[in-house]
Amino acid sequence: DYTDSIIIIRKKEFFMIYITKNNSTNIIVFLVQYNHMKICKGVKSLMKNYSLKNDFLGELIGSFILVLFGTGAVAAAVLYDAHQSLFQIGMIWALAVTFGIYMTRHLSNAHFNPAVSVAMVLTGRMSAKRLPTYIAGQFIGSLLGALTVYGIYGSSIAQYEAKKNIVRGTFESVTTAKMFGEYYNQPGGYTISMPLAIAVEALGTFLLVLIIFLFTEGANVGRPNDNTAPILIGLTVGSLLALLASITQAGMNPTRDFAPRLVAWMFGWGSAAFPDSSGGFFWVYILAPLVGGILAGYFFTKILEPAMKKQSELNK
Repeated sequence: DYTDSIIIIRKKEFFMIYITKNNSTNIIVFLVQYNHMKICKGVKSLMKNYSLKNDFLGELIGSFILVLFGTGAVAAAVLYDAHQSLFQIGMIWALAVTFGIYMTRHLSNAHFNPAVSVAMVLTGRMSAKRLPTYIAGQFIGSLLGALTVYGIYGSSIAQYEAKKNIVRGTFESVTTAKMFGEYYNQPGGYTISMPLAIAVEALGTFLLVLIIFLFTEGANVGRPNDNTAPILIGLTVGSLLALLASITQAGMNPTRDFAPRLVAWMFGWGSAAFPDSSGGFFWVYILAPLVGGILAGYFFTKILEPAMKKQSELNK
């Protein structure tokens, strides 16, 4: 029954862990590699440094900020021509991600995306016990963000639809529904096949999750420091939007897509809140990002990380 203290000192690539037992002189010292701490179960349980309540709160706040700024920017662009390019909208999404990370990374790991959380769990970087709490926070935060955007722009949307003779629930109402959920086929646009849309969403999420791993994992000696990483991760999201949003609107995040889509469904868009009648909202915007994120996690863990560690050994 260890009740006194745990002191962890990081030196280069190792942790020294000192555990004192009931103020006695018994001290256990472990020397373990930083990236793969292999510690006995009893000691590992003592190192729990998270709170499920804080996990939920951090993911909720960050996801709320992400959807509020991001979908709000799309609404302003559609309704008021406030933004004239994907680059401008992408940069607002980038800022939203950056703000969210800086605001909440002390509470949770600031994922805001189930594709990131699942990849972290499957590659052993986060306990599976935390995953339901993360996804719940991400979903509810995204839902609240979308509801807030509708509260702000609801009247403007109705006036825009009346002016353009758009009836909610028709295919033409995708013009306004896309402020909330993503669509790979839109009125007046090119026809995009579902397989292509799946591939684009999987690719975008693969690149996003891979870059997150590369920017945050200790094996990459070229990674940015902790103060700069949130900015660069945000810019990654903005860059991917500029690259891929013309095809699928670049969701790359199941809860960011599905929760706002539900808001559109609740407020009159009905079946038009979903991209097609073939389950595209699931295959394209939920499953494809999850698969892309998982593949990125394993690609980093099984291929890039060992190569980086070997290179570090060779450079010594």
